[in-house]
Amino acid sequence: MSGLGQVCCPVPSGCLSSPRIEFLGYAMKYLILVGGLLTFPALAAQEHADVGPATAHAAANDEQPHALVLSAQQRELAGIRVQALAPRAFSLDKVASVTLVADRDATLTLAPQLEVRVLARHVVPGQEVKAGAPLLTLGGAAVAQAQADYINAAAEWDRIRRMAEGAVSASQRMQTRVDAELKRAILEALKMTPAQIAALALSPESIGQYLLLAPISGRVQQDKAVLGQVSAAGNALLQLTDESRLWAEAQLSASQAADLRIGTEALLRVGDASLTAKIIGRSHELDSLTRTEAVLLSLANAGHGLHAGQFGELYLPGAEREGLVLPDAALTRGGDGDWQVFIETAEGFEALEVEVLQRQRGMNLVTGLPPGSRVVMAGAFLLASELAKAGFSVHNH
Repeated sequence: MSGLGQVCCPVPSGCLSSPRIEFLGYAMKYLILVGGLLTFPALAAQEHADVGPATAHAAANDEQPHALVLSAQQRELAGIRVQALAPRAFSLDKVASVTLVADRDATLTLAPQLEVRVLARHVVPGQEVKAGAPLLTLGGAAVAQAQADYINAAAEWDRIRRMAEGAVSASQRMQTRVDAELKRAILEALKMTPAQIAALALSPESIGQYLLLAPISGRVQQDKAVLGQVSAAGNALLQLTDESRLWAEAQLSASQAADLRIGTEALLRVGDASLTAKIIGRSHELDSLTRTEAVLLSLANAGHGLHAGQFGELYLPGAEREGLVLPDAALTRGGDGDWQVFIETAEGFEALEVEVLQRQRGMNLVTGLPPGSRVVMAGAFLLASELAKAGFSVHNH
């Protein structure tokens, strides 16, 4: 028997046969795939080599796929991020710094308009809460007085309302009703909900405290409430911010802001993320010190990956040539040395050659991609490595 039939092992059990070696090899391949490593092209090449050069060459010609196919687990482990892009006229030369801030249309400051005492806390700073969730338990003498005044006024108005039309004068009826509504408005200024106010009239023994509930869903920020603290009327206790949308503030020179229009789109780069934002406001006046104009933009923040206070770069519209703006991480070199990007199709990930028109500060203006392409913005280097191992061809459009 030749040396391929048996392999001597240093273990006491003797030697392992070829079927056992093959079984261990396939088991190792299975474990690697389950681990999420992108080794399927290499494994396929090895299997072709096992059946002989001629058979492998024929199989490569007949069955070689045109796209890399990854499972959801492999995509997650590889850090692949895909974004749908359309050609736009952005300039890599017209750049300004931006600061992300909270969307003021989705931010609410909770500041009761009476003196309150913090009796209990139910959240921590940075906590994500849903609308209606308890935030604080508030009380104090002013709270008790306001609640008692409402209970008495509501009971008086209920008594007058049940009387016949001629039993009391119209002015007295109106005065009683207005007094009840005034006392209700004071409780609403304490941020009590209509349901809490209605329950208060039915259970007067609960006066003296109430639960401050979240009026919107959001993240707890600027939390200044301290147990036992007596807060004066109008002092902010905490702030809720819905981070699904953010604003970006930029200071532009007069020449940069000259051609901007409300409602037009601009490109933002924050860290490694490239985002499209919409211009929603301009100050139309220059700061006396910096001689710049304030411009406000709005952007989506799905997944809350960005936060207020981060810095970024703003690429303004108005380029002479139209194309896609991609970060360096989206570009790789093909086998012939040309630039390529990966797009996601129904079959998987395909490499397309592109032309780089301009490069500035880690961003690239490229052409050669179909409109609406789903471009791999992160993880392209790993896909390029797998493409080289698999020997797939690059499509030149």
